[in-house]
Amino acid sequence: MTQTDDLRVETEGSQARIVLTRPRAINALTPAMMQAISEALQGWAEDEAVDQVAILGEGERGFCSGADVRAIRQLVLDDPQAAVDFFRVEYAVNELIATYPKPVVSHVHGISMGGGLGLAVHASRVVADEDLKLAMPETGIGLFPDVGVTWQLSRAPGQTGTYLAMTGTTIDAGSAQYAGLVHDVLLPAEMDEEFGAYTDSQLATDRAWIDDCFAGDDPVRIVQRLAEHREPRARETAELLRQRSPWSVAVALEQVRRAARMAEVGEVLAQDLVLATNFVADSDFVEGVRAQLVDKDRAPQWRHASLEQVDPQLVASMFEPR
Repeated sequence: MTQTDDLRVETEGSQARIVLTRPRAINALTPAMMQAISEALQGWAEDEAVDQVAILGEGERGFCSGADVRAIRQLVLDDPQAAVDFFRVEYAVNELIATYPKPVVSHVHGISMGGGLGLAVHASRVVADEDLKLAMPETGIGLFPDVGVTWQLSRAPGQTGTYLAMTGTTIDAGSAQYAGLVHDVLLPAEMDEEFGAYTDSQLATDRAWIDDCFAGDDPVRIVQRLAEHREPRARETAELLRQRSPWSVAVALEQVRRAARMAEVGEVLAQDLVLATNFVADSDFVEGVRAQLVDKDRAPQWRHASLEQVDPQLVASMFEPR
């Protein structure tokens, strides 16, 4: 098996465990980590002594912040094919978890975002700690919500999944459970029940204006409805979307709409690989990561000044295999 200091693979009795051990980087995923996870899962699938697999992340800050996007950005600049290969391995692991012949339990806590959710939300059971901060923040770095998560987002209540995909908003455990992204929330010890369903969810509270504004296939009209809505949080969301990559926001909307018509997670992941290949070739990704994580000036120069400038034909072309 591929060896890496950033991952621990172990078995105890009939349970196998994958433990992400890069806590200083909030367990950001590297190519070596993804390869090691792939090999471990494939081995346990055929191991009669293993009945169940658990996926966890070390460190108090979170389960996994996602892929190491600074490293991937450098691959895009130096070796684009290697960047595409990373996405190919990552999405294959996501599909393996989704179709695994044995139960897979993921335990998410703290910061759980991006590529980390690809290891989590496709599991048979997703358990969250109360401190969960979950997001697919890719439109803020010029990418798209990948790792097959638009399968779940396109099936979330009303238009809440569309909202999460386009905005990259961070949500708490109760909202993640409401959206169907986690199954159980591990409640504090003083509570009577170990697991429970949260009755309080900001996402559920916001659903009325989200459903009003995020319907349809036109991202420009969505932002217009948000900006004109009587609800202050809707107007704040319009401002948030104007800060995201217009190209990415438009792709994310189309991505969710297409995912809703697909029959299985594998189709969504195949769509993600086409998108990843095209985003590596040309997108806002390099600039977005530069602004947010390299230079940290928080002032990305997006290719388009607004959603109005994004040609629908450009969006459609991102879904066409190269």
